Amino acid sequence: MKVVVGTRGSKLALTQSKWVVSQLEACNPEVEFEIKIIKTKGDLIQNVPLDKIGDKGLFVKEIEQQLLEGKIDLAIHSMKDMPSEVCQGLQFTYTPVREDARDVLILKKPINYLSELPEGARIGTGSKRRKYQLLAARPDLSIEPIRGNIDTRISKIETENLDGIVLAAAGVKRIGREDEIGYYLPVDVVLPAPAQGALAIEIREADERIYNLIRPIEDINSQIQIEAERAFLKGVDGSCHLPIGAYAEMFEDNITLTALLGDEEGDKLVKQSLTSVCKTLEEARQLGRKLAEGVMEELKR
Repeated sequence: MKVVVGTRGSKLALTQSKWVVSQLEACNPEVEFEIKIIKTKGDLIQNVPLDKIGDKGLFVKEIEQQLLEGKIDLAIHSMKDMPSEVCQGLQFTYTPVREDARDVLILKKPINYLSELPEGARIGTGSKRRKYQLLAARPDLSIEPIRGNIDTRISKIETENLDGIVLAAAGVKRIGREDEIGYYLPVDVVLPAPAQGALAIEIREADERIYNLIRPIEDINSQIQIEAERAFLKGVDGSCHLPIGAYAEMFEDNITLTALLGDEEGDKLVKQSLTSVCKTLEEARQLGRKLAEGVMEELKR
């Protein structure tokens, strides 16, 4: 039996896909797995800010199309890249264990506190979520727009004379550059993107053959977190045009979901938290939907 796995061709995407395949091979030694690289619109357009391209699913549509056409059997994505609505005809399986959800600063010189950044420090990020939360904590910072893969963005510290850049801890760790992290941004300062650090494994709807291959590597705690965070994302109809963050912290059966929503200019930022007992995925979704309603009401006011 052969299973073709679709993925983007970036260093991070390939590292993530190879890790998932290694886990699947250990559980399914009789199956041959092949990785197929697929270029997406987000990969091809590198000189335009994400919020200016104006398209949901920038990094997934072409991969999903090949999945629907049967050219691949499953797709592996970063869950934070996935639109709030799952593509018709496709479904997610349960996710493997989640990596560190936090954002980090890659800096010329490591720091212990955000206050140690120089006055007016130039920090690179293409994310409105990161930009507006950093400015809320340090209004003096100069936030510079950058794009590209992790290696490209890190190189821009030198080529564009930046003091540092913001990246997801998960990606930096997965490609083996953890020792370059200069500061972990606390989630109460910069709330992560919904499902940041988690992987999405996507298959055709009702494809029990592939689903059963993947089930042994699922992590239920990670899945509960992701369901809560993505339910919030769906509840606010999230896109890259708005600053949106969400993070679910688990304390046994209790989940505290904290979420952020703002306007396009960052003039308004609303952050709220809700705590609830969540033993099932549906209870986690209910928590996310309830918090979305509360945040949207406050933003309107």
